[in-house]
Amino acid sequence: MGHPLSKAPYFGKFVDERFLEHRRRSTSLAGILGALVAVALFEYRFLHDHLVQWDLLAVLLTMVAVKMGMMVWFRFNG
Repeated sequence: MGHPLSKAPYFGKFVDERFLEHRRRSTSLAGILGALVAVALFEYRFLHDHLVQWDLLAVLLTMVAVKMGMMVWFRFNG
């Protein structure tokens, strides 16, 4: 089953399975690298400045919760 965007008359000319796969991979890589940068920044500020940034920790925990939640969802529904 294709992506709904690839069925649209205008976008169907430009959107194919390769485009959607590249978009999925790039989004995944961006999320992983964003999480790693956030972890590094959190650790630096904690170890160097002795400061706990709760908002940055909340973002990290949200990313972990979404990732784990989606893994469980896809395991039982995919």
